[in-house]
Amino acid sequence: KDKDLLNAVQAYFGVGQVAKGEKNVYRYQVRKLNDLNIIIDHFNKYPLITQKHSNFELFKKAVEMFSNKEHLTLDGIHKLISIKTAMNLGLSPDLKAAFPNIESYPKPFVKDQKIRNPY
Repeated sequence: KDKDLLNAVQAYFGVGQVAKGEKNVYRYQVRKLNDLNIIIDHFNKYPLITQKHSNFELFKKAVEMFSNKEHLTLDGIHKLISIKTAMNLGLSPDLKAAFPNIESYPKPFVKDQKIRNPY
């Protein structure tokens, strides 16, 4: 049933793909910057609520950095890793070991939000 839901999400956005990962777990993945912008536009119009909105803002910043090719510089890589420290589960043990002195990027403040009516 999770696969069906992910297929519905993929059909709605019309971008990305549903892939089978480890332990028969399916995931929806989008890799092209133009395709990511389709999803970003949707969540700009219909914002996430709670802490997910904060993570979305950080994700949006990272996508913007890739669009501007900032990831091609050492400073850009450090900034992206700093953003990653503030998102979801933070850094993996491997990234923590590789970048022990990276400070966490400031997390955006999430104010109380109401769910917008899509109609």
